[in-house]
Amino acid sequence: MRARIRTARKAMVLAAAASLGAGLLAGCADDGKSDGSGSSSGGDSGGKTTISVGLFGTMGFKEAGLYAEYEKLNPKIKIAENVVERNENYYPALLNHLTTNSGLLDVQAVEVANIAEVTATQADKLEDMSKVSGVDKSKWLPWKWQQATTKDGKTIGLGTDVGPMAICYRTDLFKQAGLPTDPAEVGKLWAGDWAKLVEVGERYKSKAPKGTFFMDSPGGLIQAILGSEKEKFYDASGKVIYKTNPAVKAAFNLTSEAAEKGLVQSQTQFQPGWNSTIANNKFAAIACPPWMLGTIKGNSKPDAAGKWAVAEAPKGGNWGGTFLTVPKSGKNVKEAQKFVTWLTAPEQQAKLFKVQASFPSAPSAYTMPEVTGATNEMTGDQKIGPIFAEAAKAAPVQVIGPKDQIIMQGLTDNGVILVTKGKSAEEAWDSATKTIDNKLDQ
Repeated sequence: MRARIRTARKAMVLAAAASLGAGLLAGCADDGKSDGSGSSSGGDSGGKTTISVGLFGTMGFKEAGLYAEYEKLNPKIKIAENVVERNENYYPALLNHLTTNSGLLDVQAVEVANIAEVTATQADKLEDMSKVSGVDKSKWLPWKWQQATTKDGKTIGLGTDVGPMAICYRTDLFKQAGLPTDPAEVGKLWAGDWAKLVEVGERYKSKAPKGTFFMDSPGGLIQAILGSEKEKFYDASGKVIYKTNPAVKAAFNLTSEAAEKGLVQSQTQFQPGWNSTIANNKFAAIACPPWMLGTIKGNSKPDAAGKWAVAEAPKGGNWGGTFLTVPKSGKNVKEAQKFVTWLTAPEQQAKLFKVQASFPSAPSAYTMPEVTGATNEMTGDQKIGPIFAEAAKAAPVQVIGPKDQIIMQGLTDNGVILVTKGKSAEEAWDSATKTIDNKLDQ
């Protein structure tokens, strides 16, 4: 009976995904033609071959001028970008299209939290990019390359960005609370230990400007802590270990402690209420991969520009990052492979970071002027590239499991957030684990 119930649930999920899939993958089609199945036409567009690209969120390729540059280098090519705003909507539809091997675009992005599942279950639907001319695995961070590589050595996606972890903070709020503001001095406050970060939070709270919190959310804190661990939710054999892994429980307890002490807001990241706290200067620090600076900028008022700074995190870690895959069923496979190879080359990754703050997964880009000399409107004159480069090199080779995203969401949205609402750490842990286990069992 239990197996039958699980099968029925799965069938309903796939049916729902199928009904939504075409629209979700088509998203906001930008100068591409949609055939109603979610894939761009790929046919002649004024004598040009159209390469359709399926993305989630704002990845910045278009904004950085990379599409226009590629089209100029290849006059017979036209790039059509199809975007779904949130990965939680994009990925279920993508997985359904991969499962049925239909309705796929020429290029499909895959977020790091989903790459393990795609690599393990859908590799036969995707081209082996390691065989493409011009692709050299040594150009990528070893751990980034490995994340999209199957056990038999097939690499189904090329990495774009990574999310090396730092701490971004408001220099004005730190100053008002009697804390140092120089990035090097701030980094020393919590070097080597996430518990020291919480201790700094207590110092901040003792003199905090009225109405402000030390950090933005419990979810952001636990995400950062776990991003610095080699093992979190799965072990190397693929076994789910999140409930028995001491590192996960320690991260949960430390975040709960910060919540109990009122050091983090009772907010869920990327929701409207959280967005408004950025605009209204309601917190002083945030776990901050490079792409977070774009989020901060997008939600800030103009007078916040230059008031942020970036310091090293207590430990090197990673949060986020994307891969570009080429489905075998795409209409323009060879052209898509050439395009993805060019788009993920170190030179293009460096250009993307300069415009979009998407940090390169190609180490050779770290010495390019676009990275070494990079500044950001929110952080003023501070050269932020070297801090993120060191964090990227220090990040552990982390075990990524097929349901990492579900487990992390359970720990945050059904776990540590409850401590900010009056639940004990034990009650929050029970709530999180029950929610996660129910979803894993579906």
